[in-house]
Amino acid sequence: MAWYPAAKKLELQPESDNQPAIRPTQFLLHSIVAPWTPQRTYEYWRDSTNLESHFGLGYDGSLGQFIGTQTRADATGAANLRADGTGAVSLESASNLQASDPWTDEQVEAIIRLGVWLHQTHDIPLRICRTPDDPGFGYHRLFSAWNPDTHSCPGPARVTQFHNTVFPGIVARANGAPSSEELDMDGKQVYDAVWMKDAAPAPSRSATKKTNPNWSPISFLREIYDLVATVNDNVKKLATRVDAIEKESHK
Repeated sequence: MAWYPAAKKLELQPESDNQPAIRPTQFLLHSIVAPWTPQRTYEYWRDSTNLESHFGLGYDGSLGQFIGTQTRADATGAANLRADGTGAVSLESASNLQASDPWTDEQVEAIIRLGVWLHQTHDIPLRICRTPDDPGFGYHRLFSAWNPDTHSCPGPARVTQFHNTVFPGIVARANGAPSSEELDMDGKQVYDAVWMKDAAPAPSRSATKKTNPNWSPISFLREIYDLVATVNDNVKKLATRVDAIEKESHK
């Protein structure tokens, strides 16, 4: 069974050992309709029901894992375990009591990171599930086979986020886009990273090319400015001479 390194392990027993194995081909998102932490969600699965999800997500982005991703969890109806042995990895996320609120920024970031890990670990393809059995990413109410009670889980606001932010974020991050933390730089850090890094090959006509083979963008900008300023000064001098010649020729 596979355990996500960034989640707190809160293993449910006997489910973790007794439930059948799956080959994960889908990642499906839920709202638990309660403002619960992963610990509280774990306690609910343990003490109050025979259902469970693989993961629980708090408002602050904290993540708990209750069952390994290669073991069945009973959160998504027909997606839990199919005749061919495939199944869905499920995540329950904290919400208000109406499941009407959007995921917080911290929840979105945690879902994106987990989605990338599931893609890399289990080869879940980077697409939205096209049918109930189709490998990919989705949410509970996407197909009636997953949601026979026809409730709105994970809620309209989160469905919109899934399409506009969460799933595109998983695809982008899996393809190498930086995380929000990597982009969280102040103005000076951005300036230094963009303008001050000596990474571009020096101009072929540079007199110091052998001793200074790489230039920063700001060096190129200064060089261009100095050249343009020199050309501008020479043009002004030439214009002055032309004016003087014209005046002399009209005498």
